[in-house]
Amino acid sequence: IFFLRSFTIEPALGPLEAAAACHGIRVESMVGEFNAHVQEIIDADSRLYSSDPDVIVLAIQSRDLVPGIYLDFADQTAEQIAASVRDAVGSFRQWLDMVRSRTQAHVIIHNLECPEFPVVSPMDGQDPHGQQAAIRDLNRSLVELVSEYQGVHVLDYDSLVARHGRSRWHDHRKWLTMRMPLAADSLVPLAGEWLRFLVAIAGRSSKCLVCDLDNTMWGGIIGEDGINGIDLGVEYPGAAYQQFQRAVLDLYQQGVIIAICSKNNMDDAMEVIRDHDGMILKEPHFASMRINWQDKVQNLREIAEELNIGIDSLAFIDDNPVEREMVREMLPEVTVIDVDPSDPIGHARAVRENPMFSRISLSEDDRRRGQMYAEQRQRMDLQTSSTSMEDYYRSLEMVADIGLVDDARLARVAQLTQKTNQLNMTTRRYSEQQIQEFASADDSHVYWINVKDRFGDNGVVGVMILRDQGDTWEFDTFLMSCRVIGRTVETAMLATVAEHARAAGATKLAGSFIPTRKNPPAQAIYESHGFKKISESSEE
Repeated sequence: IFFLRSFTIEPALGPLEAAAACHGIRVESMVGEFNAHVQEIIDADSRLYSSDPDVIVLAIQSRDLVPGIYLDFADQTAEQIAASVRDAVGSFRQWLDMVRSRTQAHVIIHNLECPEFPVVSPMDGQDPHGQQAAIRDLNRSLVELVSEYQGVHVLDYDSLVARHGRSRWHDHRKWLTMRMPLAADSLVPLAGEWLRFLVAIAGRSSKCLVCDLDNTMWGGIIGEDGINGIDLGVEYPGAAYQQFQRAVLDLYQQGVIIAICSKNNMDDAMEVIRDHDGMILKEPHFASMRINWQDKVQNLREIAEELNIGIDSLAFIDDNPVEREMVREMLPEVTVIDVDPSDPIGHARAVRENPMFSRISLSEDDRRRGQMYAEQRQRMDLQTSSTSMEDYYRSLEMVADIGLVDDARLARVAQLTQKTNQLNMTTRRYSEQQIQEFASADDSHVYWINVKDRFGDNGVVGVMILRDQGDTWEFDTFLMSCRVIGRTVETAMLATVAEHARAAGATKLAGSFIPTRKNPPAQAIYESHGFKKISESSEE
């Protein structure tokens, strides 16, 4: 990560690197010269570009970028304020054009923070042309600007400062003496906000949140208290559990799979889920349910197997510290979320603050993921009732659409390369800007496949990136979502590419399989479709 900055950020880098390591991400931090971000962006030979970073963070203070608004607002005319906003947005555009022309790194831009004390307080909050309004207008323009670029993201620094308290965030003595504006208590929250982006960029986000029920989803023990005795409603303490369910539902709407793992009687638990007026989460929201007296470690393994995702894709929340510790000990790959059973108000915050659910883009497939898993349960029921696999395939009435990547599917294609592990021949990870580069090149082709069946639309579930070498088309990437494994989709993908390659004059298809701990399901794909092994090596 290369940090371009107008203030001292070095004390926050240690907490960032430590927190990232806890999430399996090794961070090497490089920091540009103090307040030299413009020179480093303009100079094509600067250390910014020669270091070839994966991520660039641009952290510029309001006082440095728009001093007329932040420091001298009372002396400015409305025309001067508007000009300052235009000039700042123009500077960001110039910088992004230069950065994007020289590197495909992800770019994270801090937006601008409002002052702790507006110049004309308290009237500023009533003035649509006031100091805070000017900075917020600039921030809105920044969001609109970055939407024009691939792989550029806005970190809402103003909201981060506000959440933790403007007066507590800054240390004015340190700022005046050593140009370090941050108070000591601000370092970890700032590192945590950077981490949220890194987890998403590195593809480390959890795919599934597995929830306990008693004293987690609702207050009390359903087997002892009964449906009328548990706490779940608009009044405290039931309101705290509703707030938790709302936080979980928000994750569901962002594409996180929701599952249940509870030691309980199934009938008792389902009565609450189906009939209790206080339930925000309903039965269709849960992609998998393990409500039994089996140990939770085994249940978590079964949930991962049923959903066809890796154990390391699970996050687990339970009020019982003994259950949490057992999962940590037996399944260290699972993200375990700690909550205090004596303070249910903290349950929702624990979910919302966890970086493992971070998202930096949201596709239509993400929004529909919960519905897709409900449809998947129907497919599994159909498979159980079918007399043969051929009958099952025919009864699904599958239709595949295959095409070359376009702007509408770019984000989803990149996301699949970053998150797909099991049926992924090479496990190469690509950003949106890298996928765009492949798509724009004359010697490469990027295909997507969308699969529909009688139960619904699975969305974009497969990606193929091929390098066109004339006589030979070689797979750089061949991957498929776990949602459609075992349904002959891979055959349709390979057949389509073979047809296109033949039409272009090629006579061979070639591909590599790079084994990982998670992709054994992909190992036999090529051979089962007529490919012949020509070499084997310990090197990629």
